[in-house]
Amino acid sequence: MLFSYRSLWHPFIIRTFVSMQDHKHTNSLIHENSPYLLQHAHNPVNWNAWNQEVLDKAKAENKLLLISVGYSACHWCHVMEHESFEDEQVAALMNEHFINIKIDREERPDIDQVYMSAVQLMTGQGGWPLNCIALPDGRPVYGGTYFPKDRWVQVLSNIADIFQKDYPKMEKYAIELTKGMLHAEQLFAQQEEKDLQLSTLEKSVAKWRKMFDSEEGGMARAPKFPLPNNYMFLLHYGTLAKDEELLKHTHFTLQKMAFGGIYDQLGGGFARYSVDAEWKVPHFEKMLYDNAQLISLYSNAYRQSKSELYKKIVLETIVFIDRELRHPEGYLYSALDADSEGVEGKFYVWTKEEIGHLLDERSATIFSDFYNVNQTGYWEGDQYILLRKETEKEFCLKHQLKEEELTALLSDAKNKLMAVRDKRIRPGLDDKTLCSWNALMITAYCEAYKAFSIPSYKEKAEQLANFIDERLEENGRLLHSYKGGVAKINGFLEDYAFVTEACLSLFEISADERWLVKANSIAEYCIQHFSDPVSGYFYFTSDEDEGLVVRKMEISDNVIPASNSQMARNLFRLHNYLHVPEYLERAKKMCVGLQDEIMHYGSGYSNWAILQCELLFPFREVAIAGEKAKELFTKMNEAYLPNTLFVYGNESSDLPLLKGRFVNDKTLIYVCENNACKLPVESIPEAMEILQK
Repeated sequence: MLFSYRSLWHPFIIRTFVSMQDHKHTNSLIHENSPYLLQHAHNPVNWNAWNQEVLDKAKAENKLLLISVGYSACHWCHVMEHESFEDEQVAALMNEHFINIKIDREERPDIDQVYMSAVQLMTGQGGWPLNCIALPDGRPVYGGTYFPKDRWVQVLSNIADIFQKDYPKMEKYAIELTKGMLHAEQLFAQQEEKDLQLSTLEKSVAKWRKMFDSEEGGMARAPKFPLPNNYMFLLHYGTLAKDEELLKHTHFTLQKMAFGGIYDQLGGGFARYSVDAEWKVPHFEKMLYDNAQLISLYSNAYRQSKSELYKKIVLETIVFIDRELRHPEGYLYSALDADSEGVEGKFYVWTKEEIGHLLDERSATIFSDFYNVNQTGYWEGDQYILLRKETEKEFCLKHQLKEEELTALLSDAKNKLMAVRDKRIRPGLDDKTLCSWNALMITAYCEAYKAFSIPSYKEKAEQLANFIDERLEENGRLLHSYKGGVAKINGFLEDYAFVTEACLSLFEISADERWLVKANSIAEYCIQHFSDPVSGYFYFTSDEDEGLVVRKMEISDNVIPASNSQMARNLFRLHNYLHVPEYLERAKKMCVGLQDEIMHYGSGYSNWAILQCELLFPFREVAIAGEKAKELFTKMNEAYLPNTLFVYGNESSDLPLLKGRFVNDKTLIYVCENNACKLPVESIPEAMEILQK
């Protein structure tokens, strides 16, 4: 993956549909609705979308496939487009020798996974833009990420020459590479079963701890990605294991991220990563999936610490999403580009002169000191990234200010700067809606609701869930992408995994049993259509999907938890709600098969590690039955209670955890563990005493 500390200028501007006669070139991507594909619709390259007709054409004409994968908010994808794909001579070379296919990785993560795995096997690394050359039947033979123009021309010429003069050699390589890809998918089925051991987590955390950055938080490296699930695990495990040092590092990291340039100090929301080790210079693109997970993380961290900073981050990030990523009907768009006017970060940075012009002298001085419009925040070209180094309390002591005075001054200043920023040319919006990412946001709203009891968060979660139910479900199956009233692409495991999680989260906060029924129905669909009967894991694609070179399994956690890890956790939760032993057995078997990976590479298997915590540490089910059940549920969730599952209701229910537990004129709290319940209690302090033993 390519990163740059300094912006690289290029004249790319996100394009919306413009009539064909206004362009010298138009290719078949003009008929697509993906913003990323439409960005390339007027390249001189004869781009095609991935479809059977195009694949058949490659075989009929005996031409190599050139598969280029990216996404609309990808800065280096834009750079390569301008340097190579907009160049007529380069395009002529591509058109002569290749069938050129453009892939939006967010629309087709299945294709991206296949060719990313090939490039990683070939080069040892991956990233976007991803460019892979394959035989006419789709088997990969060469690939890489970003190529400068001269290198790209050289690669294309060499590959085309080998294809014409030494095809047997190329095919032999394709056979061996495909074997390697297939072997990688079979590793998990071959592992010997082991017992779950707490020592696995202890060793994993001990190894992980050695890589902590004690100066800036996170991992001691650059670039720095937030990786929300990593810190969700550290918070979860640190609390259960009573590891104060681990919790201290986790909170230190969360504060550093919240103070850094990676967080939009004016408008809320996080950028995808920082290019440095200090969380200072963001890669300015903003993704829905990052922000959804970070809302969940900071909400849980608030419940554990009661930090007002965390509350501020959650509320501001939700405001950002509602303001900039929400369709009027309530569903959410995918991303904002890093670039505007062809320049990375231009929308977000400030000069001293701009701030001095907008604010009075005293306000400008205090604002600039608080947000480090100085050497600390300097970026390039007389521009500054707003970031923080101190808490409000520390800052007020230094400046002899009252905290309420600082709050009022900063609020007024931010409003003035935001009014000006809102008039700037905006970064490009990727306005497609993805099922899995919207599901992550449903869970985020639910977690924020549990932390702060703000009714609108529950309402927004329900609105999103109803959208998925009404627009992205068809005869029991999910659809992956939605835009302009059109839902398309059969859902992938990530869609089913995160929608199941979202339904379980909604059931927990609402007590509406239809969400539990829906979660179970989706899980059953997954077992029927995604299962590998040999390993017990799930394939990323359904058995109803077109076949690719390799049928992938998504096992390791990344910026988003692996769909397999989330499905395993879903099955565990469903078992606890519905008492389905097969679900528990399968979740445990899936986790058991990854003990070595969890132990040696905890940060890549953090969601699996949370499941292992749930399987090894005491796991409590809290059932609240009676007319005040919702009130008690809301109050109890002010505390951070890992390894605890709630169900509540104010009327009789056949759910295993509530059945037979309603008593007239009383609200009772039952705390259960390992299929046994303590005597019911009527007060929260009594219930908390049991939970904290």
